[in-house]
Amino acid sequence: MTSFSSSFHLPRHTFLWRNRYRSNLLWTQFCPFLLNRCCRSDFVQKVTRASWRHQHTVNDKLALRFPLDFSCVRSYYLARTLLSISDEDRPAKRLRKSLNHRQWCQKKPSSNTNSPSRKTSQSPLSEVERQWEDFSHISGRCQSLKGRFFDFSVMSYNILSQKLLQDNAHLYKHCSLPILDWNYRYTNIIKEIQRHNSDIVCLQEVQEDHYETQIKPSLESLGYHCEYKKRTGKKPDGCAVVFKQDSFSLVSCHPVEYFKPGIPLLDRDNVGLVLLLQPKVEKGITNHLCVANTHLLYNPRRGDIKLAQLGLLLAEISHVAKQSDGTTCPVILCGDFNSAPWSPLYHFIRESKLEYHGIPMGKVSGQDDIPKGQRILSAPLWPQHLGISQQCQYEDPTSNGDIRNCEGSRINGRPCIEHCLNLTSAYSHHSSKRGQPEITTCHSKRAMTVDYIFYSAASRDTSLKSESNVLSGEGLHLLTRLALFDETDLHAVNGLPNANNSSDHLPLLACFRLHNLQTAAT
Repeated sequence: MTSFSSSFHLPRHTFLWRNRYRSNLLWTQFCPFLLNRCCRSDFVQKVTRASWRHQHTVNDKLALRFPLDFSCVRSYYLARTLLSISDEDRPAKRLRKSLNHRQWCQKKPSSNTNSPSRKTSQSPLSEVERQWEDFSHISGRCQSLKGRFFDFSVMSYNILSQKLLQDNAHLYKHCSLPILDWNYRYTNIIKEIQRHNSDIVCLQEVQEDHYETQIKPSLESLGYHCEYKKRTGKKPDGCAVVFKQDSFSLVSCHPVEYFKPGIPLLDRDNVGLVLLLQPKVEKGITNHLCVANTHLLYNPRRGDIKLAQLGLLLAEISHVAKQSDGTTCPVILCGDFNSAPWSPLYHFIRESKLEYHGIPMGKVSGQDDIPKGQRILSAPLWPQHLGISQQCQYEDPTSNGDIRNCEGSRINGRPCIEHCLNLTSAYSHHSSKRGQPEITTCHSKRAMTVDYIFYSAASRDTSLKSESNVLSGEGLHLLTRLALFDETDLHAVNGLPNANNSSDHLPLLACFRLHNLQTAAT
């Protein structure tokens, strides 16, 4: 370490010398408060004398690096002038690296907050286009049913709450500040929704103040009807479901709170939102569509809480979607489930049952390759006084009921939980281009799939596995979906968020066909 004369000393953490072996360049890292003093000539002279004593050749130049603090920009340019440092003194490749390395050496952003500076954002990286994958040929035989089906599109999008972004800034070290500004992100998010013009949009991490003042008015101007449920407690965000008023009418809206006082298992503030919609088509169609949206707990160690939250949501969906004849209307289930594909929680949604006894809580969501903690799930998964059976149905919590029903049904003597919805995923979770895993969220810590669009398939996975029974039964058929990225694609655009994608999640989009429409006359 180097110190100056007795009249001026720098603390040990003030600067760090690093020898650049290839070009013999020495880089000096200054604290922001010292950069603000660069306008003082005596300080500059001391820095100059100290730095020259540590250089290997007379021709070497001093390069300044400093943390991203726009208040220091003016001092930086003044110090660079006094020390006769120019951008041409360094190779162009090394200059670009220093300007883009994490959050160092950014120039002052443009006064237009909606247009990040060309040099401060990742805009030089070209946008990777997402392609539509077509499955309409599977429903080609349905053309004879013209007038008896209804096509609609669905988007699920975690838009990243600005408050959560600021509280978890370490996850976005790869991003420049202008593209993290809310005004810039908001404009991109609305443009994304407007560009796809989906009939139904399910949004997660919608900050309440932004929803009331910006998001809701903008979506209403685009012809959407908006429903919103804020997380309980002091959480700033929540879930929203919006739909085109010329495509659907609202039958009922049912918010779901996962916080249940007196039940330690359900002490978190996550929420869900369930809507019952009716398609607006000719001849008075009476079919209904149930749309649910949620954002489950993140904590990878608490798989028990995730399953209990999901059980509450499925019970509400089963109640809302139940029709007068005892059948269940088609269901769309969207959200951020904070669970990986093929995890036990994912299997529970798709296979309608889960043998949970003995599964480590850290493995339920599949978020961590090496789960932490050794606690395991035990029966019953949630207490009887919650009022939810192990079949994910509402029941009277005051009744004694069948003791066997409290523990749920058993498979091979092992307790399990079940639900009555026939759900499958709109995505295959593997890229058709390279065969790599699809990615729905990406930041500095991880890249994986946690967002899903589940739907009631007319027959199990007909659109993805088999075409033999495509016309059997009532339900939904997948027509098209917007392909997701893999890690190679996201690496090409510097991850998420970036100049074109303003959330750390990608929107999921799919188009469906509702068959066997019924009129009031039938």
